[in-house]
Amino acid sequence: MADLRNNFVGIKSPNPFWLASAPPTDKAYNVERAFKAGWGGVVWKTLGEEGPPVVNVNGPRYGAIWGADRRLLGLNNIELITDRPLQINLQEMKMVKKNWPDRALIASIMVPCEENAWKAILPLVEETGADGIELNFGCPHGMSERGMGAAVGQVPEYIEMVVRWCKQYSRMPVITKLTPNITDIRKPARAAKAGGTDAVSLINTINSIVSVDLDNFAPNPTVGGKGTHGGYCGPAVKPIALNMVAEIARDPETSGLPISGIGGVTTWRDAAEFLVLGAVNVQVCTAAMTYGFKIVQEMITGLNDWMDAKGHRTLDDITGRAVPNVTDWQYLNLNYIAKARIDQDACIKCGRCHIACEDTSHQAITQFIDGVRKFEVMEDECVGCNLCVNVCPVENCITMVGLEPGVLDQRTGKPVDPNYANWTTHPNNPMARQAAE
Repeated sequence: MADLRNNFVGIKSPNPFWLASAPPTDKAYNVERAFKAGWGGVVWKTLGEEGPPVVNVNGPRYGAIWGADRRLLGLNNIELITDRPLQINLQEMKMVKKNWPDRALIASIMVPCEENAWKAILPLVEETGADGIELNFGCPHGMSERGMGAAVGQVPEYIEMVVRWCKQYSRMPVITKLTPNITDIRKPARAAKAGGTDAVSLINTINSIVSVDLDNFAPNPTVGGKGTHGGYCGPAVKPIALNMVAEIARDPETSGLPISGIGGVTTWRDAAEFLVLGAVNVQVCTAAMTYGFKIVQEMITGLNDWMDAKGHRTLDDITGRAVPNVTDWQYLNLNYIAKARIDQDACIKCGRCHIACEDTSHQAITQFIDGVRKFEVMEDECVGCNLCVNVCPVENCITMVGLEPGVLDQRTGKPVDPNYANWTTHPNNPMARQAAE
């Protein structure tokens, strides 16, 4: 079987599936249940400084977006960092690490952006035996209004400064958790690397209001007649997270920086997608909150089976494999042509492909042939946009078929040379032409 053992900046765990810092990792009871279920590691719910306790709301803390079958697609939360006393958390972390020495235990930390605050908490965390620390620079609500969380993560200079403090005052590996609530994710990642971070993790939650109560005219979740923006997570954020992970993995200034991928991981396939885009491991929250801790067993089995089937022996065999194939639009092969094909045996004659193409695309799908209701693709009109594939309710009924080389080169008017397998050197690529000239 494939070897799923994970080594993340020297932090070892039996598999790459960690629980993210969130309600599921708030206390020893939860964490030990998670380890018994098979999770390779946890990031303990974010710790704050000693002093007056954090006070969370006692009303609803979550809002949601559901699919047509009531499947949870996105979760919005307005919960703050742990509201349990720091010393209680530290005692429990020490106990759990002693009981589960083979599992990764990371302490998430968020304190004011002051050197003395970080200098004070780091030795306390180190004494627990934790394997590393994760700097929470991502929380977009509540704490950010107090100058922490995303308020730090949106300022690269602050990120670099705090990372330097942590590297100065702690022996533990530093993982910098990045906020997605920023224009260019590469800038905070570069700042974290400049500060000496050992790794980054992303994404934290996305600033959001998921819905509005139209009877009370207040955002959900509603607490005493009012609501606020919160952090959005779950399957719906995965595309955003994948893109941001890939941006860091392929940025020359951060290439090689270890990444812990977070955002909508629900299945083994989600995890594999993060790994091949450059993540070394993944963190999970919403899936565990939706289906319970034992969902990790399906993730482990699925990833193992896929790796076995493909001949991948270790996680190193797949980590970052897709990164070279992520490029900018200008480098896409404009001579590649694909056409849609409809499997008439699988077609249920619903007409969704036709109406989508007719109303909003390129009028390339027939509705009737010789008076008979039949949907076929008119190749001369099809531009290969893939819309019909995405709206078809029958899996694999409509597929995209790539045409063989031989179409005309848009630059020369001559047939495409099949030897040009690499678009980065193709004469149609403006950047390649410029370099050659």
